[in-house]
Amino acid sequence: IGGRLPVNTDGGCLACGEPIGASGLRQVHEVVLQLRGEAGERQVPGPCRVGFTQVYGAPGVSACTVLTV
Repeated sequence: IGGRLPVNTDGGCLACGEPIGASGLRQVHEVVLQLRGEAGERQVPGPCRVGFTQVYGAPGVSACTVLTV
């Protein structure tokens, strides 16, 4: 969380599980919390201005989301 480019601030799939079809939405929710400054103990220090999500699923479906303030 305190690194130059924080990754998996909510623990990712290892911490949250793999709800088939909902992993991308879970990632977007975490980024929105970070951008709003509402992530509690997981909050990245300093102002958050950009968030990125990437999800890959079978059979070869992939999606990326970029969110900004």
